Amino acid sequence: MLTNLLHTFPEAAKKGAEETFETILSRPNLCIERIVSSGQASPPDFWYCQQQGEWVMVIQGAAGLQLENEPNERVLRAGDFVNIPAQCRHRINWTSSEELTVWLAVHYEIPAE
Repeated sequence: MLTNLLHTFPEAAKKGAEETFETILSRPNLCIERIVSSGQASPPDFWYCQQQGEWVMVIQGAAGLQLENEPNERVLRAGDFVNIPAQCRHRINWTSSEELTVWLAVHYEIPAE
């Protein structure tokens, strides 16, 4: 069971082989996960467009987040967070290759009334 966001990283993440996603808590309309990146980025011309909203915070490392409706990327460092609304196209331009980038991501849906 994951109990510390900055310890016990998956081998694939430690070796830089792949970005890893670990669910910490999952409930209806809510999912909290730890993402560990090691230099990964979105493929060229690829944009995420999710059905749910996502609040994300960089706990360690750094990354370049690009929202389609903004001309400049946001550079996120430890402690920085952003809320990405549902259906907002976004991409990760880069993540640090010098240290692991650890994210805390909260995916949420707002039920229709």
